[in-house]
Amino acid sequence: MLGDGAFALALGAGLVAAVNPCGFALLPAYLATLVRPDDGRAAAVGRALRSTAALTLGFVAVFGVFGLAVAPVASSVQRYLPAFTLVLGVVLAAAGVWVLAGRELPGLRLRRTGSGRPLTDRWWSVVGFGASYALASLTCTIAPFLAVVVTAFRAGSVLQGVALFATYAAGMALLVGTAAVVVATAGAGVVGRARSAGPVLARVGGGILLVAGLYVAWYGFWELRVLAGGAGGDPVVAAASSVQRWLASIAQDLGGAGLLAVLVVVLGLAGASTWWRRHRSGRTGHDAAPDRT
Repeated sequence: MLGDGAFALALGAGLVAAVNPCGFALLPAYLATLVRPDDGRAAAVGRALRSTAALTLGFVAVFGVFGLAVAPVASSVQRYLPAFTLVLGVVLAAAGVWVLAGRELPGLRLRRTGSGRPLTDRWWSVVGFGASYALASLTCTIAPFLAVVVTAFRAGSVLQGVALFATYAAGMALLVGTAAVVVATAGAGVVGRARSAGPVLARVGGGILLVAGLYVAWYGFWELRVLAGGAGGDPVVAAASSVQRWLASIAQDLGGAGLLAVLVVVLGLAGASTWWRRHRSGRTGHDAAPDRT
């Protein structure tokens, strides 16, 4: 029977997985896509939570498949992962250039009904990004995942393995979701106060995508050189690793309870702000109504 320590370890591993050395640059790339010029706070929060669920689904699905099915041949598979990381970085950098040019990413475009009302973002694109996030992160995070989660499955306890897997996923979702809600609500607040800031924020997001993509590509290239025995330390990777360690230490210090508290506070403030604006709008409209008596 697993004790509380195993679940705490699984939760901590999930928290740190989102800011692992191999793929942590993909987190700001994801967050950069959440600020839209046509969103209020309520819509921004809803989209951040839906996108986080989709990203987490793609991330943990890859880890589950790799951990349970591919782990026996992991050494032969992992040598190809740096090449994937390199290609993914190039694609992200190209997406950043595309957004900087004032265009919208096709995979994140809002679908519309016949009446012209927007629906949700396309889940498949965010699930795919989560899967790419996981593939880029496997080299750095598969060992803790195997040790924490897959060991329980292989010990013959399917129920405990599922519980640990869910805890690991919850840890990652909690960190990404908290960051996503904070960024989405802050961005909506800026755009709400100055509608002209929308295009500027979009291009800032494109710049973040470009920088993140360039770093991910460089990291993949560096990993390929390391595997070939032709590289040692790298100043770019070393500088980014110091940032990654700082982010990971913040996640560990806050823990699940701290991040949950931050998420609840931000959601509460966003809800209160939305209610207050609607209340004021309703009162203004009532006060402005003509007297028909």
